[in-house]
Amino acid sequence: MSGVLHSSPFIHGGNRVDRLMRQVLLALLPGIVVATALMGIGVLVNLVVASTTALLAEWAMVRIRRRDAGAVLADTSALLTAVLLALALPAYAPWWLVVVATGFAIVVAKQLYGGLGQNPFNPAMVGYVLAIISFPREMTTWPTLGFPPEVGIGQQLAIQFLGAVPPDAVTAATPLDSVKTHLGMGETLSEMTTASFLGTLGGAGWEWINLAFLAGGAWMLWRGTIRWHIPVAMLGSLATMALLFWMVDGDRFASPLFHLFSGATMLGAFFIATDPVTAAASPRGRLLYAAGIGILTWLIRNFGGYPDGVAFSVLLMNMAVPAIDYYTRPPVFGERQGDDSDVA
Repeated sequence: MSGVLHSSPFIHGGNRVDRLMRQVLLALLPGIVVATALMGIGVLVNLVVASTTALLAEWAMVRIRRRDAGAVLADTSALLTAVLLALALPAYAPWWLVVVATGFAIVVAKQLYGGLGQNPFNPAMVGYVLAIISFPREMTTWPTLGFPPEVGIGQQLAIQFLGAVPPDAVTAATPLDSVKTHLGMGETLSEMTTASFLGTLGGAGWEWINLAFLAGGAWMLWRGTIRWHIPVAMLGSLATMALLFWMVDGDRFASPLFHLFSGATMLGAFFIATDPVTAAASPRGRLLYAAGIGILTWLIRNFGGYPDGVAFSVLLMNMAVPAIDYYTRPPVFGERQGDDSDVA
C-alpha cells in the first residue's frame, strides 16, 4: 500500500557477492582482449598463472581455518584479485613473480586479515607493490606494443617459463616511464612530440587499452554494478591537476589526456579504486577518497620514484578510509549532525 512504512525483513534485491564479482570480471573482458592483441600471449599466461595461484592459496588458507572452502571460493573474489593483479604485471613477467605476487596478495593481504570484507588494503595492489619494490628489473620489462605482437608465442613462453632474455628490440619502457626518463635528462615535452611512445591521446598503444577498460567501466555504471562517485572523482582530480600544471608549463608537465589514457588510469578508476571493501562507505566519503587517489597519482607520476602511482595512491588512501568514514558518515536518525556524544 502506498505511503505505508513496512518493517523488516525486506525483500532481497538479488545482489550477491558472486554476482557482483562476475559482472566485474565480464567488464574486464574488453581490456583483456585489447591488451592481449597488443602485448601477446603473455597477458593470458599471467591470467592463468595468477588465477591458479589465487584459487589454490585461498583454498589452502580456508582449509587451515577450517571453513567451507567451496563456499569461499564460490564468491570468485580471489579470482577477481588475480585477474586485476595479472593485468597490472608486465606481459614478460616470469611465472614465479606472478606466483609470489598473487600468493602474497591472497595469503597476507586478504586471508590473514580474516578474508573477504576484513582486509583494509586492496589485495591486488598489495601484491603489485610487493613485486615492483622487490623485483624492479622484472617489473620494467614490458613488450613493445603492436598488432600483431612482435614476439611469437613460443618465444614469449620461453621468456616467462624458461628465463629467456627478450631481445632489446622488442622490449620497451611504458610511456609514463619514458616521459619521466626524458624529462629527467633535460628534454622538454615539445622535443618529444615525435617520439614513438607518445600516442594520439596517451601513450602509444596504452590509449587503446585504457579506452577498452573505460568501455567496461561505463558498462558497469550502466548496470549499476558500481556508483559514479569514485571513477568520476579520481579521473576528475587527476585531470584537474594535470590541466593546471600543463597550462603553467606544457614543456615539463604532460597533458590531461596523456595522464588519463596512459598506464593503469582507467583500470584503477573503474576496477581497483571501486573495491567496496577497501573504499570509503558514504557518497561524500567516496568522493574524497577517490579525489585523493587522483591527486596522489599525479604527484607520484611527476615527482615520485615510480612512473605510475595508481597502486601506491590506492593503498595510501586505503589507510585514510577509517578517518574519511568517521568524518563523512551520515547522521543516525534522531542524532544531530556532528553530535558524537554517543560515540565511544
